[in-house]
Amino acid sequence: MVFSLRPLRPLYLLLAAIGLQAPAPAQADVAGPYLAARIAGAQSDYRNAAAYYARALLADPANPFLQESALISYLGLGDFDRAKVVAGTMASAGNESQIAALTLLAADAQAGDFAGGLARIDAGAEAGVLVTGLFRAWALAGQGDMSQAMRAFDTVISESGLGAFGLYHKALALAMVGDYEGADAIFADKSGAPLRATRRGLLAHVQILSQLERPADALALLDQALGPDVDPEFAQARAALQTGALLPFTIAPSARDGIAEVYLSVASALQGDTPEVFTLLHARLAEYLRPDLVDAILLGAAILEQQEQHDLATESYARVPQDHPSFPAAEIGRADALVAADRPDAAIEVLRQLTRTRPDLAGGWISLGDTLRRQESYSDAATAYDKAIDLLGEPRPAHWFVWYARAIAHERSGAWDKAEPGFRKALDLSPDQPAVLNYLGYSYVEKKQNLDEALSMIERAVAARPEDGYIIDSLGWVLYRLGRYDEAVVQMERAVELMAVDPLVNDHLGDVYWAVGRQREAEFQWKRAISFGPGEDLDMDRVRRKLEVGLDQVLREEGAEPLKPALSANGN
Repeated sequence: MVFSLRPLRPLYLLLAAIGLQAPAPAQADVAGPYLAARIAGAQSDYRNAAAYYARALLADPANPFLQESALISYLGLGDFDRAKVVAGTMASAGNESQIAALTLLAADAQAGDFAGGLARIDAGAEAGVLVTGLFRAWALAGQGDMSQAMRAFDTVISESGLGAFGLYHKALALAMVGDYEGADAIFADKSGAPLRATRRGLLAHVQILSQLERPADALALLDQALGPDVDPEFAQARAALQTGALLPFTIAPSARDGIAEVYLSVASALQGDTPEVFTLLHARLAEYLRPDLVDAILLGAAILEQQEQHDLATESYARVPQDHPSFPAAEIGRADALVAADRPDAAIEVLRQLTRTRPDLAGGWISLGDTLRRQESYSDAATAYDKAIDLLGEPRPAHWFVWYARAIAHERSGAWDKAEPGFRKALDLSPDQPAVLNYLGYSYVEKKQNLDEALSMIERAVAARPEDGYIIDSLGWVLYRLGRYDEAVVQMERAVELMAVDPLVNDHLGDVYWAVGRQREAEFQWKRAISFGPGEDLDMDRVRRKLEVGLDQVLREEGAEPLKPALSANGN
């Protein structure tokens, strides 16, 4: 849910401050593991942080900071068994910890011990105003006391800034016990508009309307909120509604699932408002409570990718069931994480398997093509893009990138006769795309074709992205090819300012300097190119040869035309 968490923010910022300012343990035999754990934790390396904090705790088991840090690491890792042990130890010692309370309440809910969770709250466990309030309401519902549960939800609704959360969960609890009319009344009320504005709120209302045998209203709600392009889960719901099928209520069919939804609601709201780790911990606890909660799995995996914990992200994506509508997206995410973990062959196999099991899924073929292209398997990439374009049907503006990517694959594999019309088609679909304008324009420059058109294309690309060093380099290079050397110098110097260590850009600036008679500066740039190289599309031997004999001699050896500045307006 995308609601404000300002009432909770100070608690989370306090925890973050504790983590940044905590003193090192005094014992000498703890210092090594402690420092290693802090370094790993700063890098979001939960696996190593957990291992080192465990070693530190062996030497100093009562240290509350070590306990809390170990707990965070275990939760980040998804090791709930060890997390529960640490949280229980902290609670027994009277160490107040919001994260420990969150963990132990989740453990109570997972075990179905709602009475134990309520007793824990009554004894002073503090998991934050929102989680504590909603846990109490759902636990009462889990015990069958719906009248008390409704009063508990109303208490949360009355809290400043938390009303939308309370309304959403009250509606889910009513739907859980079959009171779909009451649930619909909350969603349909004007105050329920923010609930339907979220993905899960919309799905919950659609399911509730279906249970009320109002499929036309459910379809109208989907069309109004999403239009024709929907994600796979909503597409599946729409297809079922159109056949007259009754959608089951899956958002919170039990009190335990409702508490899982609490953790997911908080995790979703925390995004961008607190350090990523707190979002991850709530997502992990939501998944712990409900292993089939795919939204929690995907949220956790996305955070792990942002934290560059690609192996853990891969493990998360792999937990999405094959029969879930989001499975293809999860497999594409898993492939991306494998590439980031420097396992491109494994990523390609994941995507090939996806295209075998879902051959009619254009997104799978596109991702396969992208991955193959990045691995420089250009012919195979072009074949994958062929499949995607066939599946996409009538080209639309949104398809420009697929045509562009296929054109790159053709160009890189030497099939310019196929690449050029592909670039042209991408521009037909989206005429002002700077990436396409630059790539096609630069290709013309390198082939010494259509130079005037190439200049126009690249100038349009520069206008769209004036701070893009690659595009500025292209502008300088086409001016160089046109013999407008003085103008080329200005652009190439700007490109080097933007991309100071790019070997190809430095090499280009060297050529331009040579063309205007600044040989010493040209040699300096070529030496920089060598020091920064090797680079894509840069012939290092050619650069060395220019340093030996100069650019003019290299051009003669290549049988190329000599440098020749363009005529000025008066013919000189």
